[in-house]
Amino acid sequence: MTTTEARFPVQITQGVPVVESPEEIDITNADRLRAALLHAETCPGAAVVVDMTRTRFCDSAGLHTLIGAHKRAQAEGRQVRAVVNGPQVRRIFALTSLDRLIPVYASLDQALVNPPAATRYRQDRP
Repeated sequence: MTTTEARFPVQITQGVPVVESPEEIDITNADRLRAALLHAETCPGAAVVVDMTRTRFCDSAGLHTLIGAHKRAQAEGRQVRAVVNGPQVRRIFALTSLDRLIPVYASLDQALVNPPAATRYRQDRP
């Protein structure tokens, strides 16, 4: 099952809605990310995964959208998870402490099976 909201396709993978993000998330397309996340949130399940493996840039509008999704999910007893590979995006998650709100994983497979916290990606902190 696949639906598309502009450049943010939503797929159901192993029973989990997965929103695929583009190379850049900024003020020009954050509303489409929000629409895709709202669509994914209508799917049953305990989590929504945002696959940001292709994403190399995410500005404050994108971060705000992810925080909104986290708050909605948390209110429903659900979780938003992110798959992040790009060093710039990992860094902005760490600098803003977004990685403390939204679990960050190194691969989609890890995010789908919800591994123990020790195997999740966390940027090293002093």
